Amino acid sequence: MIGLLQRVTAAQVTVAHAVVGAIDAGLLVLVGVERDDTEQHAERLLNRLLDYRVFADMTGKMNLSVRDVKGGLLLVPQFTLAADTRKGLRPGFSAAASPALAAHLFDYLVHQARYYHPTIATGCFGADMQVSLTNDGPVTFLLRTDV
Repeated sequence: MIGLLQRVTAAQVTVAHAVVGAIDAGLLVLVGVERDDTEQHAERLLNRLLDYRVFADMTGKMNLSVRDVKGGLLLVPQFTLAADTRKGLRPGFSAAASPALAAHLFDYLVHQARYYHPTIATGCFGADMQVSLTNDGPVTFLLRTDV
């Protein structure tokens, strides 16, 4: 699985002019699912997201996780993260998971996240979403999981 995480001061997802998910300070994570991903990949990604140290401590060093700062976690499904962009002028999606697998693993990730972290918001799988954010830093990292 792929997680593009961005440290934010605020973020929200809108579908059909209605806000479906929003957080204050925390992490906005665009989530991509590849065809060989499993629930183990989702669990590994979640563990990394919750424990990845991207927030500043009292000395200004990135030593704190979203758990440590009690920040929000906004998870947004993002099919295009699985694109192969290594050649040509059009992305290829042969590595992307099927819609059924991607929906299952995204839902699994969200379910697990809600169990382990108090502030979870989400986008809507398969919807045309508008994502707004105020990137803090900016701080952005691409995480890929191996089991």
